[in-house]
Amino acid sequence: MTPRGLAGIAAAALLAGLPSAADASHRAYRCTAPAGMTQFKVELPITARAIRRGKALVIVAIGSSSTQGVGASDPAHAYPSLLAGELRRRWPHLTITVHNKGVGGEVAGQMLARFERDVMPHKPHLVIWQTGSNHALRRDDVKDYAETVREGVKKLKAARVDVILMDPQYAPRVLDRPAHKRVVAAVGQAANDLKVAVFQRFEIMRHWVSSGQHKVEDLVSRDRLHMNDVSYSCIARLLAESLDAAARAAPAAGAGMPPPAGGPPPGPPAQAGNRAP
Repeated sequence: MTPRGLAGIAAAALLAGLPSAADASHRAYRCTAPAGMTQFKVELPITARAIRRGKALVIVAIGSSSTQGVGASDPAHAYPSLLAGELRRRWPHLTITVHNKGVGGEVAGQMLARFERDVMPHKPHLVIWQTGSNHALRRDDVKDYAETVREGVKKLKAARVDVILMDPQYAPRVLDRPAHKRVVAAVGQAANDLKVAVFQRFEIMRHWVSSGQHKVEDLVSRDRLHMNDVSYSCIARLLAESLDAAARAAPAAGAGMPPPAGGPPPGPPAQAGNRAP
């Protein structure tokens, strides 16, 4: 077949909505984790309601370089972009928007200061707040950090927004800092106390290494800090699965919410006794 003919087939595939080669390759990465690491302890009722209504789901991803996508081959391989694709495959009837509001180098206080400008105007159903890595790299005391995270979560909850906190990445430069354990613990404690979800990125990535699915160098860029296409892809996929399960566990989710495209019907609610207010 001539090059022009091949180009025509490729164009037709794009017009037909078929997955691109880049999309197919990102989904081929092997990355699994135990349910105990990926399953949220709370529901996402506002997100679930938006899905049931079948019109639009608006997500804001705010954070630092891990949200911006530093280390990815291009912006399309940052986790918010990949997450949007994963969710559209699950709910093709929905208009899904994931706003990427990551700014490299920022700490929690700087992100909180951007809420009014970069989060609230979008009227999101869900905010994914990735934070902690830069604090661990720069400071040993986590008291101020923990208080800032709690202040931010309360602000989001007051705006009637579902919240997922994402803790630091498992990367050599993070591991080199003694504060990293306290930062991870502070994120988990804030989520537990304020009844919001936490995506345990640190534990999940550590599991990928300890289980032999990947080596650290498979998941982290040459700077020993930032994620890469493999880890962004895997994080997006597992985050989508976690979000899906949590949304389906919300009240009245069973009958009104369609199953993911090509997927099995929803199972029983996960940890339904620990519901967000």
